[in-house]
Amino acid sequence: MKQLHFTAAIFLVSAMSTFANAQNDKMTSIPVPKQPNEIVLGTGKLPEATAEEAWHFQYGRKFARNVSIATLTPFLPPKSKANGTAVIVAPGGGFRTLSMENEGWDVAKALNKKGVAAFVLKYRLNPTPADLAEFAAPPRSGTGGAPRRPITSGNPSQFLAPQLADATAAYNLIRSRAAEWNVDPNKIGMVGFSAGAMLTMSTALYAKDVNLAFLGDVYGPLAPVKVPANAPPLFIALAADDPLMANGGYGLIDSWKAAKRPVEFHLFEQGGHGFGMYEKETTSTGWFEAFASWLRMHGFIKK
Repeated sequence: MKQLHFTAAIFLVSAMSTFANAQNDKMTSIPVPKQPNEIVLGTGKLPEATAEEAWHFQYGRKFARNVSIATLTPFLPPKSKANGTAVIVAPGGGFRTLSMENEGWDVAKALNKKGVAAFVLKYRLNPTPADLAEFAAPPRSGTGGAPRRPITSGNPSQFLAPQLADATAAYNLIRSRAAEWNVDPNKIGMVGFSAGAMLTMSTALYAKDVNLAFLGDVYGPLAPVKVPANAPPLFIALAADDPLMANGGYGLIDSWKAAKRPVEFHLFEQGGHGFGMYEKETTSTGWFEAFASWLRMHGFIKK
């Protein structure tokens, strides 16, 4: 039953992200930006891909869509400042888009200032119409923008198989090049936003041979889960006025506490969904410094 709650949450984010995109700031098509440092992860092309990767501008930031080949982009601090900690950054977007700038590159750059190596994961997405206007149109009644991949089990590893493979490949790549990138292979964590938070939690709970040192869940679903005895420390940030995630209870936090594993939870009064690195007049803007302080408390950032 716990896993089924998680399944429902994935349907919710996919459907609601589509609605939000259709109802808010206008999308403007932009050329695929140059990403000279990105590394193809080798997990293959998404079999059901129907269109080429495309990018658009919305909410003042860049978004990717129809990602069918996963990549990882390293953002490395100066060697003199590197403290050995690494973070895989998983942007959100309902598994239909990726908020590459607000929840990816901007997060990575902020982590670099703390001496942390960051790796932005551009994971594979569910296919969407090639035409941006068609994609931006409100979903037809009954479709809700749900994932096209059929869901046959309550276990997220079944219907997030491509994304889990991408996250696993990212983790293994960082470990294999740890010396080159000044990373301690035992200090690799992951932080995700919305759908990226789902992927972060699924990676920690279901991916084989992945041992993340810490987890960051930023406005992801908080449904209860079965927590392993060696679960890593968990940081959670959510706005109380989040229309997607703020009304589903706090089962994830209770699960971590029941397992006697470290968990920190920040519930900001305002911020909505998707605040990320935007500079807003709400206390949710402080989530990053709180996350950095939490990493420092656990020894992942030097004082």
